[in-house]
Amino acid sequence: MLRVGLTGGIGAGKSAVARRLAQRGAVIIDADKLAREVVAAGTPGLAEIVEVFGSGVLTGAGDLDRPALAAKVFGDEEARRRLERIIHPRVRERTVEMTRAAAPDAIVVNDVPLLVETGLPPTYHLVLVVETRHELRLRRLEQTRGMTAEEATARIGAQADDARRRAACDVVVDNNGTMEQLHGQVDLLYRERLVPFEQHLRLHVAAPAGHELVIAEPDPSWPGQAARLIARIRHAIGAEAAIEHIGSTAVPGLPAKDVIDLMLAVRTLDEADALADRLAEAGFPRRAGEWADNARGVPGETWPKRLHGNADPGRPVNLHVRVAGSPGWRFALLMRDHLRAIPAARDAYAAAKAEWSCEHQDRFAYGEAKEPWFDAEARAADDWAEETGWEPGE
Repeated sequence: MLRVGLTGGIGAGKSAVARRLAQRGAVIIDADKLAREVVAAGTPGLAEIVEVFGSGVLTGAGDLDRPALAAKVFGDEEARRRLERIIHPRVRERTVEMTRAAAPDAIVVNDVPLLVETGLPPTYHLVLVVETRHELRLRRLEQTRGMTAEEATARIGAQADDARRRAACDVVVDNNGTMEQLHGQVDLLYRERLVPFEQHLRLHVAAPAGHELVIAEPDPSWPGQAARLIARIRHAIGAEAAIEHIGSTAVPGLPAKDVIDLMLAVRTLDEADALADRLAEAGFPRRAGEWADNARGVPGETWPKRLHGNADPGRPVNLHVRVAGSPGWRFALLMRDHLRAIPAARDAYAAAKAEWSCEHQDRFAYGEAKEPWFDAEARAADDWAEETGWEPGE
């Protein structure tokens, strides 16, 4: 199944997005709803809250008096953390139960207001954030929740800001227009990205890559996208995994195909094969076939590797799994660092890319045309490494 995280600041319209996703067929797990359920009257959760905060947080009927509890924890960091230690584990337990109960081909959307604040983005295959202008959020909170302007401002200020949420999320859903416009965005996202993503994930296949060559202008968001992918992979296979952002998208200011190249270093290819299923479950299935690197400087020599793609059709990825210390592993790091350090080398590569892209409209022919340049770059980068004392990973 596909696991999607959905978040957004208070008043941004996250619930409207969740409702539309449910109408399209997604399974919605609402963290706010679960947080209410686990402290309902008669539950162990409510009993623990009373034990910690006193009977003053109960109504006359024995239910949780939410305003009274809010008054105790708002602005008191330690009190808030005590409350979270009561509620969050219970919500996580119910979330796991509901996820396991969903169909194998389900698109499960976890609606989590504090998803970013609690460090959860790497645990999902994809994370969506709903964004709305500050003044519109204030107006919604005043009109729909009866808050004063001061209360609404305080609630918004207590959460992560838009920039922090955006940096942690894969898709931004703009909710500054009409409901019809919002539904159009959600429908397109569901149809064109979530449905095929789930299918690829279930079948352990990467999203197909087209043959057409497109060279994009440098995108300053590429490193952030790579960082999110790396965090997702490390969550799946271990925090100690040695993963690097490589290739042209890792070099600031360099035009590139809009494909994020990552490299996972392993001790042996047997280790790479042992990780294949876990990578596929995380959304990075192995590409079929035999793959090898040109061992630059060793004529006729190639070094085998494994290559994984991305099940997500909205973000092309090449995940190269190479043995640490192999020629391909070293060259990937050396070329990246050389082009980062020497602007003239980067600019010469950019000019060559422009020329090759004019001559070749097919990305495979384009790749073959680059081989002589790579040989020359390997020699230049080796000279630079010797002059500077460069070593991989430094």
